[in-house]
Amino acid sequence: MLRRNPSGHRPQVHESAYVDQTAILCGKIIVHENVFIGPYVVIRADEVDETGDMEPIIIGAHSNIQDGVVIHSKSGAAVNIGERTSIAHRAIVHGPCTVGHDVFIGFNSVLFNCTVGDGCVVRYNAVVDGCNLPPGFYVPSTQRIGPSTDLDSIPRVSAQASEFSEDVARTNNELVQGYKKLQNEF
Repeated sequence: MLRRNPSGHRPQVHESAYVDQTAILCGKIIVHENVFIGPYVVIRADEVDETGDMEPIIIGAHSNIQDGVVIHSKSGAAVNIGERTSIAHRAIVHGPCTVGHDVFIGFNSVLFNCTVGDGCVVRYNAVVDGCNLPPGFYVPSTQRIGPSTDLDSIPRVSAQASEFSEDVARTNNELVQGYKKLQNEF
């Protein structure tokens, strides 16, 4: 469901994107081409800053936002999700937040007030809060990364983890086409 926010902004969804009928997109949202937005996703851009304005939530081309993901932003701050990025089931992305290209964010993970660089992998139940994670880092499951985390203690993404991320993105891109064909059957 696409909804207008109290400021009057409506989501802009590229015609090639697929938004599940149970998903709710509210407000100043830009969804680029070939994006998959799964069941029960909530993307809400409705809070304003002190001047009454807000930045958009942007979902980059060929990305996938999987079942039950919540994306929101505090006080009108920007949320940018890069291209070919996967946000897995029930993850929370709360702005201000920038997620780079070719990133994998695992199940139940939480991102807040952070930047996650290109090619990073954040595994399930992990938290990235209040810091900038440079490109190519691997955050193991259940780990919390914050402003005082020594990045030298964080591993780099392995070839296997990178291949997994690429496979998830590819699979969800194929789902866009399949669900678009079935769209009128629901």
